Amino acid sequence: MRYPRRTYVGITDELGNRLREHNSGESPHTSKYGPWRLVASIGFADEKRAREFERYLKTGSGRAFAQRHLW
Repeated sequence: MRYPRRTYVGITDELGNRLREHNSGESPHTSKYGPWRLVASIGFADEKRAREFERYLKTGSGRAFAQRHLW
């Protein structure tokens, strides 16, 4: 079953491997919603800022921002 409105926001330093893990069912939280496809990727030089942005995207205003500007 496909879930076209399902989005995933996460942080990784190995994007290709992480996407493969999600699509192969290695992640129990996302395995039932695949297959996943990459829509946007944002790189940060600072891990702290990356985590802050990830946290923001998981808030109400962050989800609204992502809907308007990322997907």
